[in-house]
Amino acid sequence: MSFLTLDRVSHHYFSKDSYTKALNSISLSLREGEFVALLGPSGCGKSTLLSIIAGIIQQTEGKVLLQGHAIGESEMDIGYMLQQDYLFPWKTIIDNVLLGPKINNKKTEELKNQATQLLDEVGLKAVSGKYPNELSGGMRQRVALVRTLINDPKILLLDEPFSALDYQTKLNLEDLVADLLKSYHKTAILVTHDIGEAIAMSDRIFMMNANPGSIAKVYEVPIELRNEVPFMVRRRPKYQILFDKIWDELEAKESVKKAVEIPDE
Repeated sequence: MSFLTLDRVSHHYFSKDSYTKALNSISLSLREGEFVALLGPSGCGKSTLLSIIAGIIQQTEGKVLLQGHAIGESEMDIGYMLQQDYLFPWKTIIDNVLLGPKINNKKTEELKNQATQLLDEVGLKAVSGKYPNELSGGMRQRVALVRTLINDPKILLLDEPFSALDYQTKLNLEDLVADLLKSYHKTAILVTHDIGEAIAMSDRIFMMNANPGSIAKVYEVPIELRNEVPFMVRRRPKYQILFDKIWDELEAKESVKKAVEIPDE
């Protein structure tokens, strides 16, 4: 059985006089422990699709199943990591990490120990008593990752979590996140505009069309690349071959999108 299944998912945004079809009949499935990326031109509905999987918005048509159960019928736990860390500035790092368990009345001494261990794994144990404004952007995103993992989600949704960071910090975080998710055998979906990031971190890449959003192609990342840490992936010949192929495809889609958006004079 597929771990996560999307079956002909479509979504419409309605206004007073009309509607926009953001997603059109998207079907895909993920294996447990798989890491996939969503790529596509701006406005193709990547973040909308992520919000539907998270249960934040309801799809207009189709089904989203996790381990065979519809989102509304299961008590699944989904972790969502965004561009911004959304840490509470008046709370310490350890208190920010344990916010979810506290809200759900699940905060225990054992869970606090797990949080401390996770902070240690991401190199932040020494700052657990500090406040967010005392940390760099990369450190804050590591805290956000720990805050997500402490709830033991079945699936992680990553919406361009590294895009606001400098390049070196971004590369270091890619390695850290990939290593942690593999260690904990987590299933993850990454939304990104960065082709290199998608190749370096993913097992498969779903290329999307725009207007409306749909799945255009699926790229399998070669096993040799999947077995490397993201930083080293970029040094391999097969990385460049796949990068060029996806780049050409994206360029073609952007050209089509612009031609549709700009009518002839």
